[in-house]
Amino acid sequence: MMTTEEFLPYLKCVGTGPKRNRDLAKEEMKIVIRALLEKKVCAEQAGAFLLGWRVKGESIDEFSGAIEVFDEFVKQEPLKNSIEFGYPYDGKVKNPYIFPLTAKYLQKFNLHLSLHGDLLQPAKGGTTLKEVCDNTSLTGNVHFYDRATYFPELHKFSEIRRKLGLRSSFNTIEKLLNITQSDTAIIGAFHKPFVEKYIALFKDRYQKLIIIKGNEGTPEIFSKCAITIVENNEVTEIKVDPKDFGIHYKKSTVPISLETSLELLQNPSETFLKLAQLNAGVILFLAGKVKSIEEGYRHLSWHIL
Repeated sequence: MMTTEEFLPYLKCVGTGPKRNRDLAKEEMKIVIRALLEKKVCAEQAGAFLLGWRVKGESIDEFSGAIEVFDEFVKQEPLKNSIEFGYPYDGKVKNPYIFPLTAKYLQKFNLHLSLHGDLLQPAKGGTTLKEVCDNTSLTGNVHFYDRATYFPELHKFSEIRRKLGLRSSFNTIEKLLNITQSDTAIIGAFHKPFVEKYIALFKDRYQKLIIIKGNEGTPEIFSKCAITIVENNEVTEIKVDPKDFGIHYKKSTVPISLETSLELLQNPSETFLKLAQLNAGVILFLAGKVKSIEEGYRHLSWHIL
């Protein structure tokens, strides 16, 4: 157990105000993250550090140090021909999940979807990926990893985060954890500054990193969006608009419950199926299985779910 006095210098880095706060060096952050995950810090100081770190603003070195410590704890299960998908742990509110239908379209292409989730984390208060995976039938090419099993140390931090009730710095770096040692990763982003952060943090961890400015920060496409592709140190961007494929989807104006989300998956409308087809076509293109999104979309029209 780290004493209050031993942890205080690190806490002061994020908790003494704008004039005296400073970024932690990578090695300092690694000491802090190990202490937090191993519960060597009292809950009050742990919560104070999380809040202070978020308010101070995180540096890339701090994030990188935390990710390197995460690597020491995550139980990896290599999975060939897999793509890791980074979903936010605070869930979805105004749109359902579409990946179970998307995966059905991809069954014949030897592509495996690597997904991971946990209990709801602050602060959006949406329906989580875990809730959907626990309550719907998934095809054999969908592999869901529960954080309680693959990263129990961070899972046990959920109570402190819930009591804090605010978004923490962990929200940014917990979305891609390389459990399946996938060559390709697709992560969702909502705000453009996060695109640059994700490139800095994850481009060297995957052969191909894809950032979709998708629905509610998830890697799912429901409306016009930009897709950033990082490969061989080159960054390219493409645009995708469902309307170009004759798909006109309107998101809900009220929160969507888990029950409603599951109902939409079990009894999908024609528009919802076409959206799943488009998402699958995008994945086929990004995985190099087809030469264009249009080709992938047309090809999938011959596949019956």
